[in-house]
Amino acid sequence: MNKIARFILFDILKNKIVIMYTILLFIISWSVLGLDNNETKATLSLLNVVLLVVPLVSIIFSTIYVYNSSQFIELLLSQPVPRGKVWFNLFLGLSTALILAFLLGCGIPILLYSSIETGLSVLITGIFLSIIFTSLAMLAAIFSRDRAKGIGISIFIWMFFAIIYDGILLLLMFQFADYPIEGIMATLAAINPIGLSRIFVLLQLDVAAMLGQAGAIFKQVFGAGGGMVISLLILTIWTFVPFLWSLILFNKKDL
Repeated sequence: MNKIARFILFDILKNKIVIMYTILLFIISWSVLGLDNNETKATLSLLNVVLLVVPLVSIIFSTIYVYNSSQFIELLLSQPVPRGKVWFNLFLGLSTALILAFLLGCGIPILLYSSIETGLSVLITGIFLSIIFTSLAMLAAIFSRDRAKGIGISIFIWMFFAIIYDGILLLLMFQFADYPIEGIMATLAAINPIGLSRIFVLLQLDVAAMLGQAGAIFKQVFGAGGGMVISLLILTIWTFVPFLWSLILFNKKDL
């Protein structure tokens, strides 16, 4: 890891918000997994928390950190350091710190109380969501110099993927229920990283009743095994595309 990324990583790990975030995840994970004898039910409860809390904290914290680091970024760019290297190391430090916080908060209770396959799927989901929403935060921050506007964009991105998107899918399903739209709906379900993460874990648990309409169509089109592979592939794409877009904008931006 580069010196810049290490400096950012250790700076974030000392941040009180990140420490509170880790402790909160640990308390919730320990309570949910340790107090419920039904492993599947406990995992689903923890999954719902992870799908809401991890993206929200990742995107809001990362957006604020990028704005607060503007002078530090300008100082680095005044040195003979390529712009792309600065931006990549900022992304690397942010995402690594949030991943470590998530693994410390949820990893220990999951390893103690959950099965290996189920626990690993939840951890993979949390890692992907931490990276994806960090990259989306950096994209939102580079779009606007105004801190309030940038944070507003980040909040809207989280609300869109966490709440609004599923409502749009349900509306489309009801409106076009008489048409063969399974392939289209499976594709649309795969676009949402939060919904896709939920489908990935539920396919591992094989809980058909909890998949929902979009998840059921996704499983019907791709199957359980194929659906998990495709989910991982699309989540991997989600980790790179927003960051590469933000990198292009950062290289063109007049600071």
